[in-house]
Amino acid sequence: MIELSDGGIASTVQDRGRFGQYHIGMPPSGAMDQYAHTVANYLVGNAADSSTIEMTYQGITATFHEDAVIAVTGADMSPSINGEPIKTWTTHAVESGDELEFEFATEGARAYLAVAGGIDVPEVMGSQSTYTLVGIGGHEGRGLEAGDKLSIGDQPDEASDFVGTQVADEHIPNYADEDTVRVVLGLTSYRLTDESKEQLCNAEWKVSAEADRVGYRLEGPDLEFKEREQPFGAGTDPSNVVDLGYPVGSIQVPQSPIVLMQDAVTGGGYATVGTVISTDRGRLSQRQTHKSVYFEEVDVEAALDARNEQEDQLEQIRSEIRSEI
Repeated sequence: MIELSDGGIASTVQDRGRFGQYHIGMPPSGAMDQYAHTVANYLVGNAADSSTIEMTYQGITATFHEDAVIAVTGADMSPSINGEPIKTWTTHAVESGDELEFEFATEGARAYLAVAGGIDVPEVMGSQSTYTLVGIGGHEGRGLEAGDKLSIGDQPDEASDFVGTQVADEHIPNYADEDTVRVVLGLTSYRLTDESKEQLCNAEWKVSAEADRVGYRLEGPDLEFKEREQPFGAGTDPSNVVDLGYPVGSIQVPQSPIVLMQDAVTGGGYATVGTVISTDRGRLSQRQTHKSVYFEEVDVEAALDARNEQEDQLEQIRSEIRSEI
């Protein structure tokens, strides 16, 4: 069992997501940075879909009441055990009575704590992920708080063999860089003026203070829409369209762009001018407030190639980790 004395700023229990419910308006939730979440699980011998603790900007402080095997990936929050710093992207042993503590993130925005056996919370609609907007999943459907007690699932027999395993440097993202975030334009990018469509992928955007699991609002130049007589069922604002479904990662432009993330609504009446590809949503979720974001247009084929490349990389990491034990 893990007992929290500090829940951090915005910490929740997440797995890879709640799928198959989009048609009833239920978003997937799940880890914002699927790559870091998955690698954390592999480091402790878990399946990729085991639940982790996702921590935003500042992590938890927790005491372990049983021996455990842990790993921390994602943003650097300077984790320590009993005051002694520990490496991220590395597997560690924790003894009963040990205290795990995190500081504020220096690079990146989200870190993931995996525990061998996973965080043992009930499944809701096939997932342990927390969806706080409606209060389901995770630990009581909410963010973690001081005093919470989390059970650990059954540890794999080989969990202790993973202690000391490290992820190769080539697989560790550099969250300080400003690599472009790739997008597929559409569904309704035709509503933008030609100048604004070009501006979307050429301008420097800044992550605003309104950036969370629901959506990342970006600040930058105003985008303009072509004038038209609004069709029946659309709102009066030029950005309004007749209601349509929103892909996860879609870029809405009610005023400034908002990239819809894991906990976003599934449909509405704002123009969807582009969609951030699946592999790059994790990269975007690690951008801190006021950091720059640059979009790069790609086609669907390139997006699929990027997804396949990441899946191959994750399989390579899993194989490398298991070859060390």
